[in-house]
Amino acid sequence: MAIGIIGGTGLYEIDGFENAQWVTVESAFGEPSDQLLIGDYEGHRLVFLPRHGRGHRIPPSEINYRANIEALKRAGVDRIVSFSAVGSLKEEHKPTDFVLVDQFVDRTFAREKTFFGTGFVAHASMADPICSTTQNAIAEAAAEIGLTHAVGGTYLTMEGPQFSSRAESELYRNWGCDVIGMTNMPEAKLAREAEMAYATVAMGTDYDCWHNGHDNGSTASILEVLKTNTIHAKNLIKALVSKLAALQAPFNSGAHTSLEHAIATATEHRDPGLVAKLDVVASRVIDKAGW
Repeated sequence: MAIGIIGGTGLYEIDGFENAQWVTVESAFGEPSDQLLIGDYEGHRLVFLPRHGRGHRIPPSEINYRANIEALKRAGVDRIVSFSAVGSLKEEHKPTDFVLVDQFVDRTFAREKTFFGTGFVAHASMADPICSTTQNAIAEAAAEIGLTHAVGGTYLTMEGPQFSSRAESELYRNWGCDVIGMTNMPEAKLAREAEMAYATVAMGTDYDCWHNGHDNGSTASILEVLKTNTIHAKNLIKALVSKLAALQAPFNSGAHTSLEHAIATATEHRDPGLVAKLDVVASRVIDKAGW
């Protein structure tokens, strides 16, 4: 199986690919953000997708998250590392620090959040939304290259595209959230439904607008930090690929079997059209006898 890398703001390409090609992968759920860059990376198959499209064309609310995840699975990906630019909600997470989050608070409201629907109902667990097996590999790679990082934390996903008000920023801090961003929901939910191992690398760019000693999350200041974060992200990918490739699925985290007890609709009551549309996402459970 292939390793999937979703690039966030600032990470639109990866150096070191061999035999790499930008490939159009059609999805049953519409058009992905961009073509997929598919090739070999140090002898391992890697699939890269720039979340916002090359040139950062697509705002967070208009990203087709369903198409992105399904296209990655069509390309043979079963494990995903998602890079995301975030604001820090805690003093200890400084700009250019990375946080390997393990929880989310989803405050988005204008996005398609599930592959399932009327005629084929499923309720996937999101109690532990990050694949711990994948996260452990990332943490090990980050430590090896001396990258300043924290393991664990909560990512508040806001709708955007505007940044927070001071009142919102303080509210999320009072909730105990660690970082704030605009893109990892519903991405993580959809990866879980697609039975893909998913983990987030949250790349700190600023202190949102709560910190009096720093800029109030201006685009100009964030873009400057992004240059450093992009270098760090590429170094992390280089250290990480062989570790992820060595992991044999299914992982102990349960990510690859997350639909095992999630399907609510019996076979005879399923909508054939939706079943056909879910052939890639839910093929493992669709094919199981008796359901």
